[in-house]
Amino acid sequence: MERKKNVVRHRAPIDKSSFVFGTRSVIEAIKAGKEVEKILVRKGLSNELSRELFSLVREMDIPVQNVPIERIDRITRKNHQGVLAFLSPITYQKIENVIPGIYEKGEVPLVLVLDKISDVRNFGAIARSAEVAGAHAIVIPEKGAAQINADALKTSAGALNIIPVCRVKSLSDTIIFLRESGLNVLASTEKGEKNYFETSMQEPTAIVMGAEDKGIESELLKLANAWVKIPQFGQIASLNVSVAASVLIFEAVRQRIQAHS
Repeated sequence: MERKKNVVRHRAPIDKSSFVFGTRSVIEAIKAGKEVEKILVRKGLSNELSRELFSLVREMDIPVQNVPIERIDRITRKNHQGVLAFLSPITYQKIENVIPGIYEKGEVPLVLVLDKISDVRNFGAIARSAEVAGAHAIVIPEKGAAQINADALKTSAGALNIIPVCRVKSLSDTIIFLRESGLNVLASTEKGEKNYFETSMQEPTAIVMGAEDKGIESELLKLANAWVKIPQFGQIASLNVSVAASVLIFEAVRQRIQAHS
């Protein structure tokens, strides 16, 4: 993606039904099998109950952010005890399980890897295009990704309830896994030497998209098999990332249909 400064991000108002607060309430939510998006914990929090929470969080591999108490206060003024958990409306899947399943069905994997796309509307729009195109999965990082909330679900037109979303600790490790699993990893960047339509997407493919303000992290660019670009002839610096993702996804669809016609 082309880099663009001063990107306006759309963040939806927080739905009060999408979080629980209080140390014991959060512990019970986790034990009840609720899918937790992330947990906000007041900096310096340390007591017996919080230690139980931290142990459970490590066991369940749930993202935690240590934040000033004011951030939690902005969400709720009730007795949160310095702990608030955002609940996810979807169940995350493991990419290590998704990829073998695609091959077992005799299908050619098409996966999207989103590097810190934090705008919920962009994320929802990408999910919608990906599902319509028949993509098999979306990979997002634990930190820096858009929260999957009611606004994201609405923008996706329900696609986030259908397409597997895989949340991973390390995008770098995941890209290595995808390459080792036989996927050709293409990074969408203005630095690409080839136009996107000059690169084959008929084989197993993973497309990496970066946030509009920062693009794809250099570490991830180095791991990609190839860099591709979308040619631009106007004066505006870049395409919206959801539009760019749609262009690339449906190019893969076009190529695959053409190959079987």
